[in-house]
Amino acid sequence: MLQIPQVRIFDSTLLLALNGYRFISQQCQCYQTDIFQTRLLFKKTICFQGEEAARVFYDTEKFSRQGAAPKRLQKTLFGKDGVQGLDGDAHRHRKQMFMSLMSDKGIKQLADLTREQWYNYAQKWSQSDRVVLFEEAREILCRAACTWTGVPLSESEVTGRTKDLGAMIDGSGTVGLKHWQGRRSRKQVEKWIEDIIEQVRNSRLEIPEDRALYSIANHRDLEGNLLDKHTAAVEIINLIRPTVAIARYVIFAALALHEHPECRQKLQNGEDDYYQWFVQEVRRFYPFFPFAAAVVDRDFDWQDYHFPQGTKVLLDLYGTNHDPQLWNNAEDFTPERFCDWNGSKFALIPQGGGDYYTNHRCPGEWITIELMKVSLNFLTQSLQYDVPKQDLEIPLSTMPTAPKSGFVISNVSPS
Repeated sequence: MLQIPQVRIFDSTLLLALNGYRFISQQCQCYQTDIFQTRLLFKKTICFQGEEAARVFYDTEKFSRQGAAPKRLQKTLFGKDGVQGLDGDAHRHRKQMFMSLMSDKGIKQLADLTREQWYNYAQKWSQSDRVVLFEEAREILCRAACTWTGVPLSESEVTGRTKDLGAMIDGSGTVGLKHWQGRRSRKQVEKWIEDIIEQVRNSRLEIPEDRALYSIANHRDLEGNLLDKHTAAVEIINLIRPTVAIARYVIFAALALHEHPECRQKLQNGEDDYYQWFVQEVRRFYPFFPFAAAVVDRDFDWQDYHFPQGTKVLLDLYGTNHDPQLWNNAEDFTPERFCDWNGSKFALIPQGGGDYYTNHRCPGEWITIELMKVSLNFLTQSLQYDVPKQDLEIPLSTMPTAPKSGFVISNVSPS
């Protein structure tokens, strides 16, 4: 049995904070390995990367998600008792509820709502000197997601609710004031949705049966019981919040168009395959989630390494998406690499790996791809704008991250 390489320092928490998305891959490179062991917050943690690591990480017989996510993520990003922390039959049953909402019809409806909001906002932008696209994209996606799920959102609420949802995302990987703002925002959003769940169940708010709000408010667990209103609210938020998070990918796509103008021309030519390649390369190349966490469910051996029960494990999502063993010229932005891609479920993993129904791969990945295509189509076919000089650096020590400027555009003109 091989010994898992050990990081020489006692605890790597500060090193993780300093290196962010590159923490795991840098240590792997330092020790010439794809796996190492360290301590994070004084707890023994195994970190690994790569396609084979992802394959074993998403083996539900070997790993558990219950209790794996740090409390700070539960208090900001995921919430308590949501689908991300379930295992076994309970996870499959809850996941099936989400997958039932991901029909072609449902995704098209959300895409149409998003497209409509892009056009509405573009008219407003034409009257502005400058537009911070990241902030505007969040509002666009918040409006579309609430309409799609059936969650009432008045005009006076849009800015505040969007900011709260954004703060939950921004505060998930930080410490200090931003983290506490994220916690406060989650409490406010949960209270908002809990009140709506109660109104639906008391028939004070009529919702069409094909809306996610209706489905989740009336969803029953394996014992036949309705979800408590807090858990139901968490799962509604697990639809709206990730949709708002797609704004990051939209901004990364806009940045890629700016830095690679040859791609814009190919998209403007309306090549359907190229849209798919471009979106996948944005998802591979730019930083979204840094890693995924799990706990070893029972002792097992993998590639002559021993994984003891109860050990925390981190899979490097960003590092796997940039693994030179999987991707030629991994640090280059090259959409054409997806022309003959084999479609591995464990190589391209920005939103998790494995099967949608049985593993912890994000059920909203299809939505992400479709809304990115809608947004790309709008930015390349229906909008003219300038990109003034600004700070477009993407700090990889910040998790989650985005261009520092939020991607500012000016002289906006709908075409």
